[in-house]
Amino acid sequence: MQNQSPIIEVDELLIIAGNPNLRIFDVRTGPVAKSDYQKKHLENAVFVDLNSDLAAIGHPKNGGRHPLPKFENFIKTLGRLGINKDSRVVIYDDKNGANAAARFWWMLRAVGHNNVQVLNGGLQFAENQNYPLSSLDDSYPGTEYISDYEDWQLPQIRMVDVKKATQDSDAVIVDVREAPRYQGITEPIDLVAGHIPNAKNFPFIDNLDENGLFKSREALRNLYSELFEDYDKNKITFHCGSGVTACHSLLALDYAGFDIPNLYVGSWSEWSRNGL
Repeated sequence: MQNQSPIIEVDELLIIAGNPNLRIFDVRTGPVAKSDYQKKHLENAVFVDLNSDLAAIGHPKNGGRHPLPKFENFIKTLGRLGINKDSRVVIYDDKNGANAAARFWWMLRAVGHNNVQVLNGGLQFAENQNYPLSSLDDSYPGTEYISDYEDWQLPQIRMVDVKKATQDSDAVIVDVREAPRYQGITEPIDLVAGHIPNAKNFPFIDNLDENGLFKSREALRNLYSELFEDYDKNKITFHCGSGVTACHSLLALDYAGFDIPNLYVGSWSEWSRNGL
C-alpha cells in the first residue's frame, strides 16, 4: 500500500464506508474533546485520546509535552482499538488534520502500517459534505496487532542531535509553528517564547488552501522543493511545540512525494525547558 495517497477525500470515504476492514478514528483534542465526540462524530468513528493513546505524558523537560509511548505499548493500543494489519485506517480531527490526526498517521506509518490516511478537511468539511454523523460511543472489536518491527521505523532526532544540527551548515531545522510563536512574540503554551537557534519557519498552515484543504501535490512540491534540493534528507528535521503539529507537515511532504524527514518529537516544549 506504499503508493496509496496519505490523504483521503470525503467522497472517497463515503464509497468505502461499508468496508468491514475500515477503521475510522476521531482524534480531536482539548478538555472537551471526548464530550464533543459524544455529541457528534462521523458515523462509526472511534475516539482516540492524544494524551493517553498517542503519548506517554511525563515531565516536558524530558521528551516534551507529547513524547511517544513505548513501541510495545502503542502496539497494544492498536489491538485494543480494533486495528490489525489488514485494517484500512482513516483518521480525522477538527483542525484540518493539524492536530492529532497527522500524529496518529505518523505513528502508524512508523510501526509499518501503510494503509492509513488522513481525511482532507477533517470533521467540519465532512459535515459540510453531508457525511453521516452519529452520537453513539462507537468501538471496534479488540484484536491483536502483530508488527514486523520492534521499534519505530520513521526517522527521529533527539535533543542532543538537534543541538549539533544548530551548528551544522549542512543541516536544517524546520519550525512549523505559527510565525508569532517562532518569532517569540507570543507563546500560549510553553514557558519560554522563541525558537531553536538557526531554525527556519515553515508554518504548517501553509500546507492548506483558503478552504482548509491540503494544497495540491504540485503546490506542495513547489513550496518545499527548495528546502529538499538544498539539503540531504537525513539532515532535515521538522518540529513544532510538542511533536504533534509537525506531523501535519510530514504528511504534506509525503503527499507531495518527498521522503519523510526527521521528526524531533520533543520539539520546543522540551528544548525550551533545557536552557539551550
